Amino acid sequence: MLTIFLAALFGFVLLSVPIAFALILTTLVMMFFMHAISPALLIQNIFRGIDSFPLMAIPFFLLAGEIMNVGGISKRIVLFAKALLGHVTGGLGYVTVMASMLFAGVSGSAVADTSAIGSLLFPIMRDEGYDTKKSAALFSSAGCIGPIIPPSIPMILYGVIANVSIVKLFLGGIVPGILIGLGLMFIWYLHARKKHYRAEGKFSFRVAAKATVSAFWALLLPIIILGGIIFGIYTPTEAAVIAVVYATIVSFFVYKELKISDLPKLLINAGKSTAVVMLVCGTATTAAYLITTAQIPALLASTLLNLAGNSTIILMLVVNVLLLLVGCVMDLTPALLIMAPMLLPIVTKFGLNPIYFGVVMVVNLCIGLITPPVGNILYVGCSISKLSIAELVKAIIPNILIMIAVLFLITYVPATITFIPNLLSH
Repeated sequence: MLTIFLAALFGFVLLSVPIAFALILTTLVMMFFMHAISPALLIQNIFRGIDSFPLMAIPFFLLAGEIMNVGGISKRIVLFAKALLGHVTGGLGYVTVMASMLFAGVSGSAVADTSAIGSLLFPIMRDEGYDTKKSAALFSSAGCIGPIIPPSIPMILYGVIANVSIVKLFLGGIVPGILIGLGLMFIWYLHARKKHYRAEGKFSFRVAAKATVSAFWALLLPIIILGGIIFGIYTPTEAAVIAVVYATIVSFFVYKELKISDLPKLLINAGKSTAVVMLVCGTATTAAYLITTAQIPALLASTLLNLAGNSTIILMLVVNVLLLLVGCVMDLTPALLIMAPMLLPIVTKFGLNPIYFGVVMVVNLCIGLITPPVGNILYVGCSISKLSIAELVKAIIPNILIMIAVLFLITYVPATITFIPNLLSH
């Protein structure tokens, strides 16, 4: 059954069948071989997969990201980052990473992060004479930080699957997200030094103060979201609604860049993105039900246990390699929804913390967003930069390697993930 499942799923994916429909077809194939075809069961599990209160956070975070892009919030975050780091040699590269990290604190979506920061900064970097391939590689890689630094849509999904605290998952993503940002800055530093980019003027307290005042309401948003969640004032779902209300008020009445006429398009875009995520959630739940019924997790567990013996070091090495390969051929959301139910029983049997494992899994699959052939962010990066996939992939390899290095660092130093959740839970 494991062979049938993998052959059917990857067969449909290679035939360019959209992932949600590939999951439905794979489920039907498995039902056929298990002599248990039941349309009613299929539909029931699809609805069961989306009938979850925490999942309501997803459409609101997506809508908040759309509003911030149009309403001037993202632009002011970029100008704030530029005022602080623009004077450094190759400064726009550091601005790109810092802006992505700040935007990650309010969006939770890699595509929204990459689209917002890339469309704002890439034209400036190109006009300033920066290497277009490396610039595109940088904003694409920095977009992966979006689902790692809280709030995070994939961590909401994992929290629902694993029935663990979404708040602790959010807190666990802070240090890994910062480490990836610093790693990307280091790679850019080596590139900027090699290319001898010129510094853009000198640091000015006046300009920095002006940018800070202008961006004040934008910078307050991640504090409102994370502060309220951390101190138990509201749940992540309620925080998502607050993010939409706050972003709308600031964009309408403070920055005055959001117009009533923009709202239909924003709602439609957020609705489309939500529909895709929810459909995948539903179909992945159906596939997960059949996977469990066919005892595939037990088969996978037995294989991994044979490979790992009693060593958690080898187990996590094998799991990370497996997830990196899965991330190359499958988008983050379906990969998470399919692999988490299969791997969770195995890692818990080894006594590993499910919060720790969830963060490792999300970071791992985020790397898949910029690995060919399926990496979603690659296509966003190509669309903005007008480069071919081959050109962007070649330029992005050093960034992927530094992200993998961070992945193994957080894997084998669990305190990088658990320190903040443990600190704030006491």
